[in-house]
Amino acid sequence: MSIEAHRWLMTAPKAPLVRAAFTATPGPGEVVVQIAGCGVCHTDLGYYYDGVRTNQPLPLALGHEISGRVVAAGEGAQAWVGRSVIVPAVLPCGECDLCRRGHATICRGQKMPGNDIQGGFASHIVVPARGLCAVDPDRLQRAGLELAQVSIVADALTTPYQAVRRAGVTPGSLAIVVGAGGVGGYCVQVARAFGATVVAIDIDDARLAAVAEHGASLTLNSRTLDAKALKQAVVAFAKQQGLRQTEWFIFECSGSAPGQLTAFGLLVHGATLSVVGFTMDKVEVRLSNLMAFDARAVGNWGCPPEYYAAALDLVLDGKVQVAPFVEKHPLSQINAIFDAVHKHEIRKRVVLVPD
Repeated sequence: MSIEAHRWLMTAPKAPLVRAAFTATPGPGEVVVQIAGCGVCHTDLGYYYDGVRTNQPLPLALGHEISGRVVAAGEGAQAWVGRSVIVPAVLPCGECDLCRRGHATICRGQKMPGNDIQGGFASHIVVPARGLCAVDPDRLQRAGLELAQVSIVADALTTPYQAVRRAGVTPGSLAIVVGAGGVGGYCVQVARAFGATVVAIDIDDARLAAVAEHGASLTLNSRTLDAKALKQAVVAFAKQQGLRQTEWFIFECSGSAPGQLTAFGLLVHGATLSVVGFTMDKVEVRLSNLMAFDARAVGNWGCPPEYYAAALDLVLDGKVQVAPFVEKHPLSQINAIFDAVHKHEIRKRVVLVPD
């Protein structure tokens, strides 16, 4: 079954995105998802404004935070037709040696919408059925959410979920999130849901105020505190709360050089530094601090599809709030929205809805 559809294509960096028609035809093991919503991510802006190269040559539809309903399927995937789904931002092949050994995030055959294949700024998308995350419409309704809103689970939520899970956060831990907007805001909520006491650090008081209402027990503005004062404030807070002075979990979510320097400066004995945000900028640090503190630094690329259901459960069970941090806009306004998000004129996570 083929479906007439359209997508918004990036033809060159900073060039206006253009609407183009295409025919969505699923192959064996593939489905066509009618898109309910697609989130605008910092990564999309990196491709569009900063010259970050996509794996598939242009023209290419960006967008990798996708939710929708399966409306057609190829051979072997027919059971998905009619189901509401979230499309993982990174789709591993599931068959290679890396996947079989539990290393799906570094699968060399992985497909990322809006990078390796055509993405979600479109009316429909063709994706492999393997790894799709089913969404229960009844639970979604009981949670007071729309399918479009949970598109951000595909990256903004599952990426920090994977980082928190992988780092080993447990009840009684101290978690520090550097960069409290977007992914960082969800990292605060996820770490809290895992039982940690959370410190949030940002340069924006409005962001800090928002996360203070959704999981952060202490907020610190790094514009007004230098590296030494920040660490002293966290040490004092940990003592006050009866938390360990060692083995802190530090999550760098700002995707900025200053944020990375701040995060590295918070290392303590046995700390785990999880790098979640992305930047093209370089930083100069003393790597021997990792040795001296017997600490570790971990990179985080996406989230294996098998953990999406558990991450979605946090949302549907009310442990992680999505609605206060998301706003919807028509897909046809994509060029204006990209400009506004790039200029930081929109504070929430934008979800583009096909119109």
